[in-house]
Amino acid sequence: MDVLNQTSFTAFIGIDWADSKHDICIQSPDISEREFDVISHQVERIDEWALAMRQRFGSPIAVAVELSKGPIVYALQKHDCFVIFPVNPSTLARYREAFQPSRAKDDPTDAELAVDLIVRHPERFKPLRPQSVELRMLASLVEQRRNIVDDKIRITNRLRSVLKQYYPQVLDWFDHIDTPLFCDFITRWPTLIQAKRARTNTLKTFFNTHNMRFPKVLETRLKAIKTAIPLTLDDAVIIPHRLQALVLVEQLKITLDAIKQYDKEIAEVAPKHVDYELFSSLPGAGPSLAPRLLVAFGEQRERYQTASDLQTYAGVAPVTERSGKKLWVHWRWQCPTFLRQTFVEWAAQTINKSFWAGEYYQQQRSKGCTYQAAVRALAFKWIRILYRCWKARTPYNESLYLKALERRGSPLLKGMRKPESA
Repeated sequence: MDVLNQTSFTAFIGIDWADSKHDICIQSPDISEREFDVISHQVERIDEWALAMRQRFGSPIAVAVELSKGPIVYALQKHDCFVIFPVNPSTLARYREAFQPSRAKDDPTDAELAVDLIVRHPERFKPLRPQSVELRMLASLVEQRRNIVDDKIRITNRLRSVLKQYYPQVLDWFDHIDTPLFCDFITRWPTLIQAKRARTNTLKTFFNTHNMRFPKVLETRLKAIKTAIPLTLDDAVIIPHRLQALVLVEQLKITLDAIKQYDKEIAEVAPKHVDYELFSSLPGAGPSLAPRLLVAFGEQRERYQTASDLQTYAGVAPVTERSGKKLWVHWRWQCPTFLRQTFVEWAAQTINKSFWAGEYYQQQRSKGCTYQAAVRALAFKWIRILYRCWKARTPYNESLYLKALERRGSPLLKGMRKPESA
């Protein structure tokens, strides 16, 4: 039974949050009329308001807000009189449109609708139950790291575009541009003319200093530098783009250093969690994805009653829409994007590292699925397997799983040669 039905709350509060102020709607269980208030987003003001609510209503007080994390949530969590119920913003928006088809929006009205939702439909909402400090810290670290990786991708895309304008050859000389080697090369020789003027011994020393010691690769690169022909000699093109490239390289250096710092912190925090071994040994997980998978499942095993609950929440399970004779299956639009990204990215890594995963992926492609659809289908299957491992606190074992497939006569193994390790 849900907490809203089980608990006798002394009051129900809806909050429409904003950066500078918060609109509030208050309803007492024994009074049908609702009160409205506005408080500024200041720590002292929020604390004063929270203490006033405790003195007036006692505890517990149900609070509905369109957030599961953020400044207002963190401020309210300091006070044990509040039980916070996150309301999905899209749910509140649909509820508002049911009564206001014109889509007119007002902050006090949204606060009242939040109260109305948890009062009239208590079975739809679950209270916010924070996980351990260690896991919440790890969750923030892995998500922030991913955001910085996205920044790196944006910077490298811009850098590549700039270099194509005046110095395209340098992109052929290096396999990857998101490396300290490439950044240092551009910093030292930001134009082709400067690179061509460099002495051969100077170039060799530079590459050796950066641990690039393959003789054939080095000779090929040196020859390409000396024989390259400038795309343009127009200073009106070269000078502005040279400056832009140098600026982007500096940004890229900072971003690469930031990723290293996050990797170091994550490597210190993740292994301390009791469930980390369940994910660190998974095929293709590695130091980046194993912590993300740990965060994806969490430590509250009662949160998901079935694997299907997690598949649906993560957005990996497809959505089926039926209307008359029409049937439409599509991917889930409303879901935690980072969570879905975690499962899909990890599933892609298992294609070449797990025997059955590789075969399953190939089967999906042979059916006409696109790469993304095939990987999502693989992620869907992986979640079911990991869910059982997570519930039983038992690490995944590839050999045992293949034997289980064989006992069930799975079509996945028919006509396939088993790996020797199995």
